[in-house]
Amino acid sequence: MQLSLFLRKWRRRGLQYASSHFSSIQIIVFYYILMTIVSLGLFYIPYFREPNSHVPFIDMVFMAISTISVTGLTTFDISSVFNQRGVLLLEVLFQVGGLGIMMITTAFFIFSKRRITLRQRQLIMTDMNQPRLSGIVRLIRITFFILLWFQLLFGIFFSIYFYVRGYYDYWHEAIFHGFYQSISAVTNSGFDVTGYSIKPFAHDYLFLFSIMFLIFVGGIGFPVLMEFREWILYKRTKAKLPFRFSLFTKLAVLAFVILFISGTVLIYLLEKDHLFQDSGTSVKWINSMFYSMTTRNAGLQIHDLGNFQITTLIVFSLLMFIGCSPSSVGGGIRTTTVAIIGLYLYSFLKSEDNINIFGRRINEEDVRKSVVVFMLSLGMCFFCILFLSATENQPLISIIVEVTSAFGTTGLSLGITGDLSDIGKITIAMLMFIGRIGMLYTLMLFVPKETRDLGYEYPSEKIIIG
Repeated sequence: MQLSLFLRKWRRRGLQYASSHFSSIQIIVFYYILMTIVSLGLFYIPYFREPNSHVPFIDMVFMAISTISVTGLTTFDISSVFNQRGVLLLEVLFQVGGLGIMMITTAFFIFSKRRITLRQRQLIMTDMNQPRLSGIVRLIRITFFILLWFQLLFGIFFSIYFYVRGYYDYWHEAIFHGFYQSISAVTNSGFDVTGYSIKPFAHDYLFLFSIMFLIFVGGIGFPVLMEFREWILYKRTKAKLPFRFSLFTKLAVLAFVILFISGTVLIYLLEKDHLFQDSGTSVKWINSMFYSMTTRNAGLQIHDLGNFQITTLIVFSLLMFIGCSPSSVGGGIRTTTVAIIGLYLYSFLKSEDNINIFGRRINEEDVRKSVVVFMLSLGMCFFCILFLSATENQPLISIIVEVTSAFGTTGLSLGITGDLSDIGKITIAMLMFIGRIGMLYTLMLFVPKETRDLGYEYPSEKIIIG
């Protein structure tokens, strides 16, 4: 009893000290670092490992970061190191990394009927990248159950489907792999636990469309899922009050659709007479759609990436660099960032002072954030490509794919991850972690909790541009 009181008092004092000395972003990043260390410790427990499996420490650290960032890159064969219990452990960690530490913690508080304090709500708002506190717990509760419901529903569907179609001879194998594919797709983890990703399902189009749908669910953004749910309820109840989607939802869906369609068309045009030349027209389009979807976060593949043209791999890298929507399971610079920059360029060419879309004006601060995130992310990836080109004896295109895959937390690779030097692995691991928490939060890590406002402005002066 005394030990329990002591631990509770120590925890309360620790939270008070952290709240007074560190920003919400710094605390959230600390939680992700702590979870990475916990994952590393769990990976060394023999209960989750194959007998006599040995992995160097740097590779296991790389694996822990890749797991918590739900990237999917690994320097060793997972099936030869982790047993089935280890794969189940990975599925649990996918939930923590993909859904977010604060979402999992809040869901636990909701289940246990514990009170969620104002400070905890602030941390949730930070982890979920939300602009306001109001409705944050409701957002967590709804999206958590939506994502779990999709994982359970499609886990059952895949289990039955795998067994009926003869992909697996035993029910326990079908259930094991069925739920893994469902969880992996929703969390966009992309880890290959079989050694051949989903290549055996390359011609199973029902499965591919199901996987694409789950990738969409995980990558479109948690607020978008909640608003879609409210829209469905609104249509069912025929409420008198009008329903309106938020600007974020409209912009996120629009950017997602444009990127998906443009990526599909580009991949089709580049590979229809190359890798896809022996396939029918419908198969070419389905393959192009699949890669347009999976390159923006899931990292699943149905072909060897080395068989694609270099131009196609560059398109893949661009899509991985962009990633998916904010407040989702994915990384990258996010779709809304690209959308705002595109709208900014369009308004500049039209000599308009404001950026307007869907009857709303985009805030100038959001425009500045988008430009900063885009430029710094591009600069960081470019520097890492140059750095790895100097330290690694690998083709340039392989390094470009590796860097953008890590930053976009995608997991696609041309097979060079395990051959990287220690400094190369550290560089890629750093990119995976930054891609998970976001470039904006990475910058704000170094901003003091309280910044001083000078209270005055300097005079402006024109500069010649261009």
